[in-house]
Amino acid sequence: MRVMEDGSDTRVYELYTAGRAHLAAGEWLRAIPPLEEARDLAPDKGSIREALGVAYLRARRHADAEREIAVAVDLAPNDHYAYYLLGRAQQALGRISLARGSYKMAVWLRPNSEDYRQALRDLPAA
Repeated sequence: MRVMEDGSDTRVYELYTAGRAHLAAGEWLRAIPPLEEARDLAPDKGSIREALGVAYLRARRHADAEREIAVAVDLAPNDHYAYYLLGRAQQALGRISLARGSYKMAVWLRPNSEDYRQALRDLPAA
């Protein structure tokens, strides 16, 4: 990572790693503030958006999760895990048709993932 004179890249990295550490420890709510700050400093970083989306999902903030993960998908349209997460958020919001499409994209990008296939199978029938 390139460090800018003002240290902003270093700060973004520190915030991101702190948020990821909280996620790894199961501390969803504690992960959100540093990840939000990192997102605000580097809004074009899909990895930050994805991690924040995970934190929101686990905190049951599904609309926030959908918004962040949709940006992550836009930033990295070949990210199978982002599509899976987007499907989870959409499913939790009752947007089953959208969730089905997101899960299908995840399966298409990673056809060997049983988790993605199972998520698609678990959706209510159309």
